[in-house]
Amino acid sequence: MLVAMTSLFAYSQGKNTKDFNTLLWQITGNGLQKPSYLFGTIHMICADDAGLSDSLKNAIGSSDEIYFEVDMDNLIEMLGVVRKMKMRNDTTLADLLDKTDYEKVKKYFESNESILPFSVLETYKPLLAASMLMESSSGCESPEAMEEVIMKEAKDNGKKIMGLETMAFQMSIFDTIPYKMQAMQLVKYVEDAGKGDTADSKEYEKLMQAYRDQDLSKLEELTKTTDLGMANFTDILLYDRNRNWVEKLKTIMPGQSVLIAVGAGHLPGDKGVINLLRKAGYTVRPVHNKARVPNQI
Repeated sequence: MLVAMTSLFAYSQGKNTKDFNTLLWQITGNGLQKPSYLFGTIHMICADDAGLSDSLKNAIGSSDEIYFEVDMDNLIEMLGVVRKMKMRNDTTLADLLDKTDYEKVKKYFESNESILPFSVLETYKPLLAASMLMESSSGCESPEAMEEVIMKEAKDNGKKIMGLETMAFQMSIFDTIPYKMQAMQLVKYVEDAGKGDTADSKEYEKLMQAYRDQDLSKLEELTKTTDLGMANFTDILLYDRNRNWVEKLKTIMPGQSVLIAVGAGHLPGDKGVINLLRKAGYTVRPVHNKARVPNQI
């Protein structure tokens, strides 16, 4: 998960992962008695593009447990994390921006639909606030999170939902990135959004298309030219988490079959989950993942 903002720079991980275009991978070998599966998600996508392939449905149906980045079925945890979305020490955007930039951001939030009022959002870690803007401006009449679509299928099949890390941990990551830097990125996003069909918006649409095409190599290629000022935090946002997940999976996968559904940006590259699993001795093979169009007869 780690919200929509990180998805913009989450794909650039060096070496391409290229067998054929797919978001679904099978994990076998290294003593596993049953195959497990790895799937790359995206936090928000148009409902028409959120269909599940027969291959993914079969992977869900044959798995004993479904692992997301966080346990999305734990209502207590999900509700309790709200307070952790706020900046520490009662910091607000007004403390981080000059008057001109502050008014610019405030006006943009108030003139665009948002889940929460600006008086609440301005207390949130700025990258989280920016992600809410991105989700509300997706251009979809019915946007959906792939995680939610997968979770519904999993629950329909009576599968247990688990998480590789906690929401509290994810929110704590944003405390390691200076709030001032986050605030300036929020200002940049607002300025770019106000320009309409900008180069940044075109690049983002290309990223979305690459996801729809299931082209991990293209996602990497595109994000090599995307700079949100977060290059110094790539280890914290991606690589360290990838390593931690693979270590956990070494103890989770033996004796059972699991589906691991995490952000697509975590999959490719030398430090991506696919390559780390292969280095750990597992065989990771691509699985054709032709999604059905929703409501298709």
